[in-house]
Amino acid sequence: MVPAARYAAAMQVVDRIRTGTRASVALRDWGRANRFAGSGDRRAIGDIVHDVLRHWWSSAAVGGGDGGRLRVLGLLRLTGVDPASIFTGTGHAPDELSAEEAVQFQGEIPSDLPSLVEGDLRQRFGDDFPGLVQAMRGRAPLDLRVNLLRSSVAEAEAALAADGITVEQVPLCKTALRAPAGDRRLARSRAYLDGLVELQDASSQAAVAFAEPRPGERILDYCTGAGGKALSLAALSNGPVDVHDIAPERMRDLPERARRAGAALTPRGTSALQGRHWDLVFADAPCSGSGSWRRDPEGRIRLTAEMLAALRTAQAQVLDVCAPLVAPGGRLVYATCSMLSAENEDAVTDFVNRTGNWRVCRTLSLSPLNGGDGFFAAWLERT
Repeated sequence: MVPAARYAAAMQVVDRIRTGTRASVALRDWGRANRFAGSGDRRAIGDIVHDVLRHWWSSAAVGGGDGGRLRVLGLLRLTGVDPASIFTGTGHAPDELSAEEAVQFQGEIPSDLPSLVEGDLRQRFGDDFPGLVQAMRGRAPLDLRVNLLRSSVAEAEAALAADGITVEQVPLCKTALRAPAGDRRLARSRAYLDGLVELQDASSQAAVAFAEPRPGERILDYCTGAGGKALSLAALSNGPVDVHDIAPERMRDLPERARRAGAALTPRGTSALQGRHWDLVFADAPCSGSGSWRRDPEGRIRLTAEMLAALRTAQAQVLDVCAPLVAPGGRLVYATCSMLSAENEDAVTDFVNRTGNWRVCRTLSLSPLNGGDGFFAAWLERT
């Protein structure tokens, strides 16, 4: 497919997303209905669609409407691509621009952050807010975590280089390496297949390092999910980690990942937590995911006040459930991949005020301006 045809296909997919279809489903359905498109075409169309999602409101403003055609037009203008090279009307390209569509946008470009949270982020970042907006419109980097159970940083770099993958170290965390975005050799590389490296954002790694997991400690990862942080906890502590998730099916791939990484992870059902205590309880609570909206840009257009309120309730429940699981002298580390005060500082302050016998020792707050995803962590101890 020529580039213009890919943009035309992306318009169709965006129109389906506007009606409520998930982006992954819309892209899958387009691919099934258009078997002639090769894997390279499907990837390129997916990239265009996700770029539209990252520019959801600005592309509509600059393009002159919220349909797929006009949002793609707006994206082209925002990214410096001449629309005349795409809207040619030949072959499978989009029709030529009408006189109305050819009129250039003159107003203020929206921030591409939901109005529900834009005020909070403006206040939080102050003079850095424009930089945050620009960063959130970009694609997230491809970060790797060196698995210290299998390798040193130098050994991992050498193994990746042997497969032609050049990486650079990321200052956010000593185990973080950054690979070229879109490098598809990684999944076939010896470093990955042998468990020397795992995919994990540098800020996520920094949040685990912030918890200071130590050898010999009893460690529980309460909201394990797919298990990236549990594997990181095991590597940094060089010991076993108990894992738990209220939806155990989220951990279905974790045994194989743990085997490849050489990590000792023990699943614990909810009932098995009662009466037990851990030196470190790491709670990566469910959240809006605002810190990772570059990776999941659809999250920013789906967020509602009702969803945020439900997440606040879930976060309070996680803190209340985890607190009794912390051993005397231990610590509870609360984390989110969010940049919103309501899910971070406010949630922790409410917990401290509600319980009366916990204190915040220190916090970590990261955003894409620091080079990785947005992340928050709070180190909590009993008073």
